[in-house]
Amino acid sequence: MNVIIVLTIIIFSSSWNKSIAAFSYMHDYNIDNSEDVQVVNYTNKKIYLTKDDIYLMAQIVQAESESEPFEGKIAVASVILNRTVAPGFPKTVESVIRQKNAFSCLNKNGSISKIPDQTSFQAVEEALKGKDPTNNALYFYNPKISTCNWMKNVSKNNKK
Repeated sequence: MNVIIVLTIIIFSSSWNKSIAAFSYMHDYNIDNSEDVQVVNYTNKKIYLTKDDIYLMAQIVQAESESEPFEGKIAVASVILNRTVAPGFPKTVESVIRQKNAFSCLNKNGSISKIPDQTSFQAVEEALKGKDPTNNALYFYNPKISTCNWMKNVSKNNKK
């Protein structure tokens, strides 16, 4: 067993460091315990999340906004939470994330291999505390770097 761990560290050193950082962050904030998290959002609807939901959100934040500033990372997490209480979307975090074509970072089988860093977990935490730089948006994109054409046809209403 020790040999396998040593080989894993040597072969996957950068992933290993990220995994340790992610585990450390989850442990520091008691995210890795067996208790679920309950969040009350702006509509006063309760959202129940498991530790797996939080980790999955952090993975999406990492993959979708890796080069964005911190506020952009919070925006991604906020959109996920906003969708869970919006009509026409699934009602759980995992279902929202795994909904077909919802997030471009998911593999065809609906999985994601990104290992979230501490900043991604912090962005999820801020969204869970109620910070939402999107004004309750259900979609996000950056027109300066986006390559998707369908967003050009979506009505945009910036209330800021």
